[in-house]
Amino acid sequence: MKAQRICTIVSVILMWGVLLCSADGESRQASDPLVLPPLLRGAASSTASGPSEQSAASVQALVFGGNGVIYAGSFGHGIFRTMDRGATWAQVGSGITDPFILSLTSMKDGAVYAGTFRGGVFRSRDEGNSWQPVNAGLKRLEVKTLLAVDHELFAGTGDGVYRLHDSEDHWTPVTSGLDDILVHALARSVDGTLFAGTSGKGIFRFSPRSTGWVRMRHGLKDHEGMIENFIRVLVIDQDQSIFAGTFDGGVFRSADGGLTWRPISRALPNDSIRGIVFSDQGVVVATGNGIFKTMDKGKQWTPINKGLANLAVQVLIGSGEKGLYVGTSSGVFRSDDGVSWMAVNQGLEVGIAPPPFLFR
Repeated sequence: MKAQRICTIVSVILMWGVLLCSADGESRQASDPLVLPPLLRGAASSTASGPSEQSAASVQALVFGGNGVIYAGSFGHGIFRTMDRGATWAQVGSGITDPFILSLTSMKDGAVYAGTFRGGVFRSRDEGNSWQPVNAGLKRLEVKTLLAVDHELFAGTGDGVYRLHDSEDHWTPVTSGLDDILVHALARSVDGTLFAGTSGKGIFRFSPRSTGWVRMRHGLKDHEGMIENFIRVLVIDQDQSIFAGTFDGGVFRSADGGLTWRPISRALPNDSIRGIVFSDQGVVVATGNGIFKTMDKGKQWTPINKGLANLAVQVLIGSGEKGLYVGTSSGVFRSDDGVSWMAVNQGLEVGIAPPPFLFR
């Protein structure tokens, strides 16, 4: 049952370092001592026993860079780059010591940043060919999300939110109030207000005029009457409405700067939200069971999954002229028309990655 927060092995892998679930609803962060389920123990032993059939890398992060470049962050095989809209990929990332990539973002000057599972943040200024660690000031090195705004970079970590100016190499915490809280998602409005989606504590807001983070408590209740405190996605549209995607409670929208929220996904077939983008006056949402689009603010949702061979999407990005891209455990798929998809995995074929709990 949903109320029991029972997670599958797949959700543990997709959200590693976020939440480990038990049948009684208790949760803990992945930095705690870990007892592996039998299925994962078997996967670890089979990986160690020898090579296996190659398949497309599991892609957890995607970002558009400059000059038409797209970067894909994989879970266990580092970073890949394409310069031809995914027709071919090349593995890049010299200097990255942690191959488990959780987040990617790009700056206006072309710099690309990668957040990792245990290695912190890495930066590339040469289109991904070489990377350098940028971790001074970070208390914890699990970096779930990265947000680039003008000349500033924000990181959501296992210890709250940090800020980095692109001319510096030292992170500073964004005030107090999120200590020891795992941050999954970040968004910033045009007035400089920063929003953080957390694991277990809902959404926080920090405005330039405030002294600390303030928790948003009004309206994050889904159609089953449950308070949604696990936030995976935050995005802001051109009208400054904020959309929040939850782990298993659907999508919420706020039109008043986060003060109040209302659910807009009652008609959505799957409540596990992995990405939200805006397209053709509508909203496109990636879920644990495919891609859906609404043109009427959530009253109706239309599936757009033709050709999408793997419906368990892990990340979604898109823009009008560049199309839509999704990362899955079976590589990357692209949609040029917003309706049908094609696999774009040449160069992403790899062997099975070592499990993250064996990585040192």
